[in-house]
Amino acid sequence: MKREPSSIRSVDCQEAQGLIREGRVRVLDVRTPEEYRDLGHIPGAILLPVDLVASGLATLPRDGTPLLVCCEHGIRSAAAARLLESGGMSSLLNLQGGLSRWSGPRDFSSGEPFGPFGPSAWLVLNADLLSGAGRALDLACGAGRNALLLAGAGISVRAVDRDARKIEELQGTARRLALPLEAEVLDLEAGEADLGLECFDLILVIHYLHRPLFPALRRALAPGGILLYETFTRDQALRGKPTDPDFLLAEGELPQRVHPLRVLRSREGEFEGRMISAVAARKE
Repeated sequence: MKREPSSIRSVDCQEAQGLIREGRVRVLDVRTPEEYRDLGHIPGAILLPVDLVASGLATLPRDGTPLLVCCEHGIRSAAAARLLESGGMSSLLNLQGGLSRWSGPRDFSSGEPFGPFGPSAWLVLNADLLSGAGRALDLACGAGRNALLLAGAGISVRAVDRDARKIEELQGTARRLALPLEAEVLDLEAGEADLGLECFDLILVIHYLHRPLFPALRRALAPGGILLYETFTRDQALRGKPTDPDFLLAEGELPQRVHPLRVLRSREGEFEGRMISAVAARKE
């Protein structure tokens, strides 16, 4: 297959400073959180480490504003820009020479790699449990930030959501990158959902709660498989949405809901600025 010429343009620090000063670009920093904080970053830059950039295909704005991708020396940013381009993004700029040559202003505040542009922190924190995963289900996947990360790691993913527009866009991204990802429109609350019998080594549910689904989740998980589940607790209603108790967990409820799966790890409280409860549980 003939490869299309790249549209990524390299810009030097002087040109980049002018574009930033005029508000004509959005900056994406693909270094580690430690580099972002300790070495300083361009003020206002989005932090999304290069290993997590696949999630950005689902989360980064596509409003026509060029994206200036940067790292410390311009190598990781070039790789990240190529991935974003292959996934269908355009108007990409790479900071030539990286921040090692940057003479403009720097901000030394901490960044959040699991903010609105990154994948689920609970998924990344439990990645060591997924070494044997061959097939995964991302339930209520939304735009697919987690599904894309999993598929990019070589895991075969079925991603389902009731939003047809998001599923169509996710299908297109997966096709362009030739990822092992099947996206499907599915209303999980219409009748009794059938997710299959012992089909998945990993089931991921992030920021979604429909209590009648728990039996189907347990059935769909293969022996030895992992369920990663995280969503909001009732304390989140005091901070904003969601407020409907049907979508909020009571204190200590989630481990009971996943029983008889064996809970390997859990957390409950404030994390990443949200009140949540989460478990990593295995089917024995």
